[in-house]
Amino acid sequence: MILITDSGSTKADWALVDKGVCVSRIQTCGFNPYMQTADEMVCRLKDSALQKIADSGVDALWFYGAGCTPGEKSESMAMALRAVFGNECAVHVESDMLGAARALCQNHEGIACILGTGSNSCLYNGQKIVANIPALGYILGDEGSGAHLGKLLVGNVLKNQMPREVTEAFFDEVGMSLTDIIDKVYRQPFPNRWLASLSPFIRRNLAHEAVRTMALESFTAFFTRNVVGYQRPDLAVGLVGSVAYHYQELVTEAAHNLGLTISVIEQSPIHGLIKWN
Repeated sequence: MILITDSGSTKADWALVDKGVCVSRIQTCGFNPYMQTADEMVCRLKDSALQKIADSGVDALWFYGAGCTPGEKSESMAMALRAVFGNECAVHVESDMLGAARALCQNHEGIACILGTGSNSCLYNGQKIVANIPALGYILGDEGSGAHLGKLLVGNVLKNQMPREVTEAFFDEVGMSLTDIIDKVYRQPFPNRWLASLSPFIRRNLAHEAVRTMALESFTAFFTRNVVGYQRPDLAVGLVGSVAYHYQELVTEAAHNLGLTISVIEQSPIHGLIKWN
């Protein structure tokens, strides 16, 4: 049995595969070694439905995760996984970006992108990532992500840049004061997740031109700052992630405005990763 995982900062998809066929799928909270210690990740893993799968026996685990950069962070994730699945299980920890590239491009050259809670991109040669413009996280980067969209929305609402009906609807929905929001973003854990959780509100209000323009500018910034720099307009761009999937009309519009070609948009890379394995 092989267990394949795609984990973002918010949620993780797990697929148990036997001889190329998916026999079980579950979803858990996300894991990110930049935001969680190995001990914290072990506790979360053991408290999830994964323990039952681990007890049944897994021969190999391919874990593609946010924050799993080569070195200390990926090893921290691997240690947490071995604590649950045992040393007999062959644990492979790779970045979520490599997972997206394998899922979207398989063994072909292309540009692969992630638009979820965070965002990222890479140039893939069919076997490995050959160039990666750094994502830089939700404070310095992550353009086009749920966190970036949420950050723009909150800033525009608090600075009176949104129509009154949008502002009123926002405060009705979040049920928070200005002080509460500042505390949520600057003092509470996982502010990127909270900002990304505002994405459904944005989607429901795209009929307002100010909201639509804000979202389109976010996706345009993503392609301008993270894709155009590869200087490969001959390559098609594939995207994966909840934001890419649910905003695909605006994502495609932003790409086309910059002369880029979209090849595929998928909500999750799991199906592509099962095929790749």
